[in-house]
Amino acid sequence: MTTPLPLIDIADLASPDPAARRRVAAEVGAACRGIGFFAVTGHGVPQAVVDGAFAASRRFFAQPAADKAALAYASLSHNRGYVGMGVEALDETQGGDRKEAFNLIWTDEATRPPNAWPSGLPGWREAVQAYFDAVYAAACRLHAAFAIDLGLPEDFFADKIDRPLATLRLLHYPAGGGAPEGVGAGAHTDYGNVTLLATDGVSGLQVQGRSRDEWIDVPPLPGAFVCNIGDCLMRWTHDVYLSTPHRVLRPAAERYSIAFFLDPNPDAVVSAIPSCVPAGAQPRYAPITAQAYLQSRFDATYGKG
Repeated sequence: MTTPLPLIDIADLASPDPAARRRVAAEVGAACRGIGFFAVTGHGVPQAVVDGAFAASRRFFAQPAADKAALAYASLSHNRGYVGMGVEALDETQGGDRKEAFNLIWTDEATRPPNAWPSGLPGWREAVQAYFDAVYAAACRLHAAFAIDLGLPEDFFADKIDRPLATLRLLHYPAGGGAPEGVGAGAHTDYGNVTLLATDGVSGLQVQGRSRDEWIDVPPLPGAFVCNIGDCLMRWTHDVYLSTPHRVLRPAAERYSIAFFLDPNPDAVVSAIPSCVPAGAQPRYAPITAQAYLQSRFDATYGKG
């Protein structure tokens, strides 16, 4: 089935008018408490920057296999590099995902190593970095909305995402050609705080309904980002916000998407926000640093640990 996601114009998060910011925050908060997915316009990322990132993605994945393998995830650290077809298994019961990916991280090149940039692709780094910077800014504005909606100081999350474990993933799904075996990306929840996804217009993303017995098709939304809550933010809010399972079917046509995951600073302690815990109740989750939690999830995904 296809059900429209909440579509929210977040331009007023940059407004000097507190009432305008509260209005947008209330819309965002309602979506986070509901299906856990929503789409945003007014995000401030120029279409030319989005187009440049997709062009760069196509150039990267069109390279010979040996050139991509030279930047293999397994030979690097800190969640960087190329992930080949079938390497990930987001749903172990379904086998390896039928996709390939290239990961870039937020880095200051002091506490974390620099990104592994492909060679021989003029202008590639500049196009991808421009997208990274622009979508990171949009994700930070969303965190201000979360704080407002939760009754916290507007800058509550600011010092928890200023050195983030943020990852930009370029994704390529080959056409399924009608083959039933395998999935593009197995059913999973995201690990961190919030994900902003841009797609090329080819369908495939599905969100699990709250009844757990249906999958909802997410239609193409030109110019919008599809956003969803991750497990860290769900833990922070004591399940007030929901991290919803989702998957990608093997697409009928070749599919490209770009996912940006804004995850907390490594040393940020993910601990239930007191106002989210009902009086007399105990937090459902023990406090944990973002680094420890995310590493446990990466190890499971890549079969380590």
